[in-house]
Amino acid sequence: MTDKPTDPGRADYGHFVTITTRWMDNDVYGHVNNVQYYSYFDTAVNLYMTQQGGLDYLAGQSVGYVVETKCQYRRPIAFPDTVEVGIRVARIGRSSVTYEVGIFKQGQAEICAFGHFVHVYVDRATSTPTAIPDKDRAAMEAILAS
Repeated sequence: MTDKPTDPGRADYGHFVTITTRWMDNDVYGHVNNVQYYSYFDTAVNLYMTQQGGLDYLAGQSVGYVVETKCQYRRPIAFPDTVEVGIRVARIGRSSVTYEVGIFKQGQAEICAFGHFVHVYVDRATSTPTAIPDKDRAAMEAILAS
C-alpha cells in the first residue's frame, strides 16, 4: 500500500499575508476562480519582498520574472472570505528562487490550495539573468524551509 503525501499545513509556512477576496474573484459557479489564486500567490510574495527584502519594482536594477507556477486545489473559497496566504522558500539559486505558497481560509487549519512560484532575477535594462541582490537573498533565507 502506498501512502498518500500529506498536504502542507499552516506550520509549514514561515510568513503569512492576509488578503480579502473581492466580489469579482468569484466565477459563475459561486467560488473564487482558479486564476485568482495565482494573483494571491503573486501578491503575497511581492508584498513580502517589498516589505522584508529590497524589491523596488519601480526603479530597482533587478526584478523577478515569474517563469513557473503550479497550484493544487483542495477546498473552495468564495467572496467574502478572507484568506491567509502562507509563503516559504524551497530553493534559492544564484539568480532564481522557488517559493511554496499555501492558501487558507482565515482561522481555519485545512489548506484550500497550495503550489509554487518561481522567480528568476533579471537585469531591468537587459532582461538577462542576474544574481539575487543581498537584501532580497536575506529575506528569502529568513523563510527558507528546513
